[in-house]
Amino acid sequence: MRWNVAAAGLMGLFAQSATAIQMDIDNDQSVKDAAATIAYGMMSYYTGNQTGDTPGNLPDPYYWWEAGAMFGALVDYWWITGDTSYVEATTQAIVHQASDTRDFMPANQSRTSSNDDVGFWTLTAMTAAEDTFPDPPEDQPQWLALVQAVFNQMASRWDDVNCGGGLRWAINDFQTGKDYKNSISNGLFFNLGARLSRFTGNSSYGDWATRTWEWERSINLITDEYDVKDGAHFDVTTHVCRNDSGPHVWSYNVGVFLQGAAFMYNVTTGEEQNTWKTRVDGLLGAIETKFLTNDTKIIKEWYCESGFEDRGHPYQCNIDQQTFKGYLLRWLSSTSQVAPYTYDRIKPWIRSTAVAAAASCTGPVGAAAPQVDSGGIQPGFRGIDGTACGFKWTQPFDGWSGVGAQMNALSAVMYTLTHRGLGKAVKGPATQKNGGTSKGDPGAGVTDPASRGGLAALKPITTADRVGAGIVTAILAISIVGGSVFLTI
Repeated sequence: MRWNVAAAGLMGLFAQSATAIQMDIDNDQSVKDAAATIAYGMMSYYTGNQTGDTPGNLPDPYYWWEAGAMFGALVDYWWITGDTSYVEATTQAIVHQASDTRDFMPANQSRTSSNDDVGFWTLTAMTAAEDTFPDPPEDQPQWLALVQAVFNQMASRWDDVNCGGGLRWAINDFQTGKDYKNSISNGLFFNLGARLSRFTGNSSYGDWATRTWEWERSINLITDEYDVKDGAHFDVTTHVCRNDSGPHVWSYNVGVFLQGAAFMYNVTTGEEQNTWKTRVDGLLGAIETKFLTNDTKIIKEWYCESGFEDRGHPYQCNIDQQTFKGYLLRWLSSTSQVAPYTYDRIKPWIRSTAVAAAASCTGPVGAAAPQVDSGGIQPGFRGIDGTACGFKWTQPFDGWSGVGAQMNALSAVMYTLTHRGLGKAVKGPATQKNGGTSKGDPGAGVTDPASRGGLAALKPITTADRVGAGIVTAILAISIVGGSVFLTI
């Protein structure tokens, strides 16, 4: 049955929630209703479908990559609930931001985008292919072909000279901070390789994933304890790496590698599969140690919420970092599908988090979180009065509302439905041989004549490659506080 907010009566949502979201976690329709209310609140911030605005863009102060992540949440929202309310806006946004070059390098972003910015939009396209999200018309960019184009371009930026491998953060040499290789850029490349390997059946993508994992381990960005450090600077003259990101770890770094490792577990057999199982289990252990509350097992962002409470105000995350734990929930849910043995371990984490997240959604219209890094405030909440979600889930609404808080809460709530036999999610992520409909182009994005079959050859980096590999956008700032690198994307 098609379930649509508009068809069901949006006024019903308004009527129910002046006293906050009421959710019975064991009732599928109640969870759907809660997810619909939170999704509506999230989309109340979106202006890209208004006359004169740009499809796919969120208003200031939100950055481009966060919009890509938001539409990824809406793709999964459709997949899990069947609600078609945002399909048109989501498709319009992804296709528009794919640009005429069909590689998520639109003209208004191409000089400032970094590998992780582009990577988050590409994850959304990958999710659309796996979820069998409605395909665009044939004359428009196709989900799988978009992913292959970006993956090929990322592969061509692999830099063996500095730190012995990996991607730099940004794409262009004129961008600030070009001496940094961060785990999220490399994690997104790893993640896409693992998922493309499963979706297409082409193990060459998996080879790149394996190479990326091994490189991260070789410079201790993934530690023996499976903590995933933020990144490493290198000396542009000696090319020597400095693993100097400090003790702070972020949930989205461990999460992006977890999902990729789970997909590699899914596509391998024998000893190789056992190796990936060990890695999946190690990452889950790191998550349990750092990103769950000790008693209630509620997902938290360690640095923001508990890492430095002894230094005063615990909210130290900027507008980007406030979104990270929502991606962790997304990738935990996916892991439980493609590595089913993890389900019993992951299920109670998502369930307890969903209850706590929904309970935080009691804020009023106009509620707005401060911007930690600029001293301003985020736009005010424009959803249903009494349903603005907070950031911290171990207490009632904390006043820290925004796109990130809504997206986090939506993820917490809707992923409790993943294994309940609802909608398309019951079948798990599709592949080309099993339900997938998106058309690919293995040669998309390729400009390197040495490429083989659409995948950049495993070769030493060239001068031309280095010219195309920068780091960080021109508007990015890197501040080092207590040995930690804070990234404002």
